[in-house]
Amino acid sequence: MNTVIRIHEYGGPDVLRAEDLPIPTPGEGEILIRQAAMGVNFIDTYYRSGLYKFPSLPATPGMEGAGVVEAVGPGVRDLAVGARVAYPIMLGGYAQYRIIAADRVVALPAEIPFETAAGIMLRGLSVHMLLRQVHDVRKGENILVYAAAGGVGLLMCQWARHLGARVIGVVSTEEKAELARANGAADVLVGTHDIPARVRALTDGAMVPVVYDSIGHATFEDSLNCLAPRGLMVSYGNASGAVTGVAVGTLASHGSLYLTRPSLGTYIAKRDELMAGAAELFRLVEKGVLTPRIGQSFALKDAAQAHVALESRKTTGSTILLP
Repeated sequence: MNTVIRIHEYGGPDVLRAEDLPIPTPGEGEILIRQAAMGVNFIDTYYRSGLYKFPSLPATPGMEGAGVVEAVGPGVRDLAVGARVAYPIMLGGYAQYRIIAADRVVALPAEIPFETAAGIMLRGLSVHMLLRQVHDVRKGENILVYAAAGGVGLLMCQWARHLGARVIGVVSTEEKAELARANGAADVLVGTHDIPARVRALTDGAMVPVVYDSIGHATFEDSLNCLAPRGLMVSYGNASGAVTGVAVGTLASHGSLYLTRPSLGTYIAKRDELMAGAAELFRLVEKGVLTPRIGQSFALKDAAQAHVALESRKTTGSTILLP
């Protein structure tokens, strides 16, 4: 049998139910993965709550994982049974076995453990998108990073430091501030009060060319006020709620700013884009430039507890599920 976490209605963590279902059979162009670890991300809570909608219910959350190819469907030629693979942003991750399109997985180097891969596929490729594509971070730049001690935030601190940027991180506690500093943040702001004033003091009034804001509604206006003229506001999360009702003229009044809401799916839609991003990510992990932190792990059947921990801001680094 196949242990799967499903929701039959939208709601809080308690709607996540562990169920035993038959092991599925891959179809044309698909593979069956016996998963060794699965990532837990804030986007999973959005799908569970109904902020983002599944095509239909019941449905299985989860967007990233790693494991071994158990079976291949017709037309699959590049992967064989026994291959180590990993994937990002493919719904249906909270399962012991899962079906996935073969062109949406990448080969996982033997040097990278399954647990590490499950904690970096969505997060690491998101950081690649944010620092290398949405805004090509340059040596000497100041950048503002919210949730700097989270799974994405810690990788951003490490990767940006590697690129020569100065990271100003934002976290909620002193303990998280220490963690962000240890992972590459040059300066860390604790709490979200008076952020523009504190950024102004740290930059001698210059402010920053780019803000990476995963918090959303609660920090949007302050983030705009942290940008230098013609700066880029990157809103990529809704931890405090969705940003709504933005007046385009606001961007002009703040200094001819740019605003983007990037989605990783757009940046890895093509097979070669996925492969290139994963190759750079794996290379930096193997070289020790990126040292992913698995802050906490839960049994697959305890997915609800993982969501409670994530939404209560009690987690650091990546959170994973183990079958």
